[in-house]
Formats: sequence, C-alpha cells, structure tokens
Amino acid sequence: MERSKQGEFKQSEKKDASANDSVINGHFEGMLIKPNKPVISEAIASESSSSHTSTAIESWREERTRSVEDNEMSLPSLAAAYTTILRGLGEDPQRQGLLKTPWRAATAMQFFTKGYQEKIIDVLNDAIFDEDHDEMVIVKDIDMFSMCEHHLVPIFGRVHIGYLPNKRVLGLSKLARIVEIYSRRLQVQERLTKQIAVAITEALQPAGVGVVIEATHMCMVMRGVQKMNSKTVTSTMLGVFREDPKTRDEFLTLIRS
Repeated sequence: MERSKQGEFKQSEKKDASANDSVINGHFEGMLIKPNKPVISEAIASESSSSHTSTAIESWREERTRSVEDNEMSLPSLAAAYTTILRGLGEDPQRQGLLKTPWRAATAMQFFTKGYQEKIIDVLNDAIFDEDHDEMVIVKDIDMFSMCEHHLVPIFGRVHIGYLPNKRVLGLSKLARIVEIYSRRLQVQERLTKQIAVAITEALQPAGVGVVIEATHMCMVMRGVQKMNSKTVTSTMLGVFREDPKTRDEFLTLIRS
C-alpha cells in the first residue's frame, strides 16, 4: 500500500514539474519551444500544446480586475483612507489647502493604477495583421510611468521593444499600449519587463521578443540611499533573442543607436 502511494506521489511530482516548466511569470509560453523536452507521443503532445495555449488565452481574457463601477464605489473609502493618512502625519484635513486633497489623491491613485481596468485582448483584437515580413521590428524610447508596489512612489523611464515576426505583425502604437496597461499598476520593474514580453509572445507567436527597460525609482532617489542619478536596467529575451547571440546583439545595438 505504501509503495503504491509513493508511486502516485512521484507521478504527481513529475506532473507538477512539467506544468511549472511551461510557465513564465504566471503566463504560459504558448508556442515557444523548449529544447530537450521529452515527447511521449504526437497525440499527447498535441493535446498538451492545445491545453497550454487555451489556458494562456483564457488568462489573457480574464486579466481585468477592476471596473469603472468599482472605481466609483471605492472612491469614498479611498478618500477616507487618505484623510486618515493626513491625520497620522500630524496635519489638519480640515484646513483650506487640504479640504479636497483626500478626494484628489484617491482619484489620482485610481488613474495611476488604471491598468487594472484594461485587458490586452481589447487593445490588440483589431491590430494584428498577416504580413510576410521576417525582419526585426523595434519601437524604442516608449515613455513609461508606474508605481513601486513596495513604497507607492513613482517609477519612470523608457521601454525598448523588439520582435522578429512570424508572418504576423502588430500595429506599432499597440506596443506602447501594452506598456501602458502593465505599467499603470503596482509593479516591480523585473515583473513589468517580463509581462510585456510574454504578452507580445502570446499575441503574435513571433520567432522572438526582446524588451529592455531603463527606469528611475523614486524610492531610491527621494528616500533610502537617495542616489539621484541611479538607473535600473532590466531585460527579458524570449525565443531567438535568447537563443541566438547575433539576434540579441543586433537588437541591443539598434536600441542604443
């Protein structure tokens, strides 16, 4: 009996490991192929691939976590929270300069995090085009504003995106929209970089994607170590951008030019 349970436990472990291998930051890789992955049979591989792609699409559709109605309902409680903060700082929320500050701050915070109200699929649905183009596409110096999830202070900088099409291209402005959706949330820069790359991969199934972010974190400038000129650079490389040094070098050279 014990041997039977041990066997079941080992099989379960293998299944969990296999599932974890196919996930990037909570997103399935979609059609990205990993080397040295054992193939049991064509039927099982096909079924597994279909399941993973379906799950990726579903997670993409269900991204929205806040609606306009939610904003209206939560605004009074957010404003009340800011009133409490003002009192905790030793201020008088009833003095003239602060009378409307809690409502202004609450409305501003909802705008800073409006990415929770948007879904990638709504942005990209009508902007993916069949095109026989297989050379690198780059949009660089995309302005980015976000909020550090640790201190609730701004992160701002520039995003550079490149991808190698696989018979499909994306409207150029939509790359900036993807940046806007993910950056207008409480973030860490490492996660933001990967989310942008994975979203493009899921949408287009390109040969590869590269994303580089250069940003200033006010939690390092205004507080803590207070290093005025510090910048944080993060990158995510998927597909041929990770596997082929020449492709990666071409992308990095072009975004620096």
